[in-house]
Amino acid sequence: MKKIGLIVLAASFLGGAAAIGAYKLLERPNDSFTLADRQKTMFASNVTGVSSAGAPDFVQAAAAVSPAVVHIKTTYQGKSSRGGGGMDSMLEEFFGFGGGGRVQRQPQAASGSGVILTADGYIVTNNHVVDKADKIEVILSNRRKATARVIGKDPNTDLALIKVDVDNLPFVKMGNSDNVQVGEWVLAVGFPLDLQTTVTAGIVSAKARNIGILNRGNSMMTEEEYDEYRRTGQKPTRTNNSIESFIQTDAAINPGNSGGALVNAAGELVGINAAIASQSGRNEGYGFAIPVNLAKKILEDFKKFGSVKRGYIGVNFVALDADVAEELKIKENTGLYVSDVSPEGAAAAAGIKSGDIIKKVEGVAIYDSPDLQERIGRMSPGDKVALTVLKSDGSTKNMNITLKGESSVKLAANSESKATGASIAKLGASFAPATAAQKAKYGIKSGVVVTNVVPNQMFDYWGAKKGWIITKINGADVNSAADIEKALPTSRDGRTTIAGISDEGSFTFSFNGN
Repeated sequence: MKKIGLIVLAASFLGGAAAIGAYKLLERPNDSFTLADRQKTMFASNVTGVSSAGAPDFVQAAAAVSPAVVHIKTTYQGKSSRGGGGMDSMLEEFFGFGGGGRVQRQPQAASGSGVILTADGYIVTNNHVVDKADKIEVILSNRRKATARVIGKDPNTDLALIKVDVDNLPFVKMGNSDNVQVGEWVLAVGFPLDLQTTVTAGIVSAKARNIGILNRGNSMMTEEEYDEYRRTGQKPTRTNNSIESFIQTDAAINPGNSGGALVNAAGELVGINAAIASQSGRNEGYGFAIPVNLAKKILEDFKKFGSVKRGYIGVNFVALDADVAEELKIKENTGLYVSDVSPEGAAAAAGIKSGDIIKKVEGVAIYDSPDLQERIGRMSPGDKVALTVLKSDGSTKNMNITLKGESSVKLAANSESKATGASIAKLGASFAPATAAQKAKYGIKSGVVVTNVVPNQMFDYWGAKKGWIITKINGADVNSAADIEKALPTSRDGRTTIAGISDEGSFTFSFNGN
C-alpha cells in the first residue's frame, strides 16, 4: 500500500522568478457599504439558505467571508548546498540543508492565505506561511497591497498572527469549533494554487485528528544544531510540544490554502486550513484545519506577549488501544497511559505516576492524544484542569491539577510517546548483560550482548550478529532483557531505534516495530 503524504499548504516557487497566473482579483461585493453595514449583513442570525432546487445554498456565507480572506505573498532567502546527490541530498531531505561545502542562499517566494480577525488589521495565518519570510505582502480584496509584520508565531500549532496598518477592514466572525459536528457543512476559502479567491464546500468528515505533521516539521535541524551534529555525531533532543487536533474535511483545499478560512454554514470561522493528505500533492478529499477554539488562546497570547504562554501537565504518554494494551500487558484499552512523569511538573505535584492512565479531562472521556492536548493547549500556567485518573493500583481518582510553565517539563524527553509495536519476540534475538570486561573494552557504561539471532527475523534482516552489544533502545540505556522490554513499547516517533557497538565500530538502525 502506498503511503499517503501529509503536505502543508503553502504554495512555494523556487528562484523567485516564477510566473504568477494573471487572473482577475475578486472585488469586494459592494464598496459603497460601510463596515458596520457589511458586518450587520454578514452575520444576521443564519446566512445559510436553500436554493430553488432544494440544495443547501452558501451564497450569502461565501459573500460574507470572502472579503476578509487575504492573499499572502512572502519572499525569503532560501538555502541550498554546493554539489548535489549522495550524502548532501540526504542531508537536504532530512535536515533542511546540504552537508558538503558552504551553504549558499537563493531568493525564494511562497504564497498562502490569511483571515482578517479585526477591523484594524490583525490577520491569522499558518506559521509555515510566514516563518522564514523576509518580506510579507498582503493583498486585500479591494486589490490594495499592504506590508505586514509578524506579531507572533508558533510552530507547535502552526499558527501565526500578522498585522497590517490598514483600518476599516472587513473581518470574519469567530465561531465555536467545539460545536462543529461530523457531517456538518463547511466552506473552505483561500487562494489555492495561486488562484484568486476560491470557495469550496464539503462536510466535516472527522474531528480531533493527529496526523504527525507538526512534530515532523519541528524535527528539522537548525544550522547551529547541524554544526554540533557534525562535531559530535549526536542529534539534538527536543521536547515535542506540538498540538494536533485537526478538523478533517472533504471540502477541496490545495497548496496555497494555507492559513485560509474554514467556516460553517453561518459564515463563522471554525478552523484555519493547514494541511492535506495526498499522494499527488493536490486535493484528494482529505484536508485538515486547526480548530478556532485552540487558535483563540494562541492569538490572544501573541497580542499580549508576542509568544505563547502554554500550560503543561508534565507527562509523557501513549494513547491506548487493544494492541498497545497487549504490548504493555494491561487490561485497559482506552485512555492515555502515563509512561513518564517530569519530576518538577504539575502531574508529579498532584501525585500522578508512571503506569497511571488518564481517562477523562474536564469530565470528557479521552480516547486519543488530541482529546487531552487541545484542551490543555487552550490553557495557561496557573490554570486548573480536572482529570480523572485510573491509578496503577486499580483505584480511580478525580484530580484538579494546576498547570505549570515550560520550565517544569524541561527534563521530560517529549510530551507524547507513540507506540512502536515492537517486542523482544519480534526482534528475533536473545540477550545477556554485558560483562564489566566487555564494557571496559568498548568504553561503554551500559549494554546487553546479543547471544542468539533467529534466522529470517528482524535482527537477522538488519544483519545483526551474535556478540554485538546493544547500548541504547529508543534513547534509553539497557543493561538487561527487562530494560529492553521496558524501552521497546514506545518512542518519540513510533519507530524502534537501536544503537550499539561491535568490533566493526558503532551502529544505529531504526525500523517500524510491525
